[in-house]
Amino acid sequence: MPMPTSLIPSRFLTLVAHFLIVVNIFWSRKDNVEACLPPTYTHDQYQNRDKELIVALSVTFGMFLIELVGFLTGVSMFNSTQNLISVIAHCSGSICLSFFVIVKWECWTYWYIFGVCSALPACTEIVLVIAVFGLKKKPL
Repeated sequence: MPMPTSLIPSRFLTLVAHFLIVVNIFWSRKDNVEACLPPTYTHDQYQNRDKELIVALSVTFGMFLIELVGFLTGVSMFNSTQNLISVIAHCSGSICLSFFVIVKWECWTYWYIFGVCSALPACTEIVLVIAVFGLKKKPL
C-alpha cells in the first residue's frame, strides 16, 4: 500500500482515539478538576477550574468537528502532508491525554496539549479548506 493511502486509515483511527480520550476526560471531569486544586479548596475555586476544563474540552470538540468535516468531505483526505500532521498530532494527543488522566496532571497542561495536538491540525485543515473552496485549488 503506498504511503499516502496508508495514512488515511491511520489518520481516522488516531482522530477517533484522541476523540474518545477527550470524551473520557469530559465524563471523569470531577477527578481531573480535583487534581488541579490544592488539598483544601473552596467551592468557587472548584467551579472556576471546572468551567476552565469545560471550555477547553468544548473547544477541542470544535477542533475535532473542523477536522472531521474536512476529512470526510474529501478536502484533505488524500493530502499526505495533512494526513501525516494529523496522525502525529492525534497520536501524541492520545498518549499525552492518557497520561493526563492516569497521572492526574495539572489542568494548565491540557492547554499545551490542546495547542499542539488539536489546534495545529485543525488550523492546517482550515488552511486547506480555504485553499480548496476559496482559492479553487485542487484537493491534492
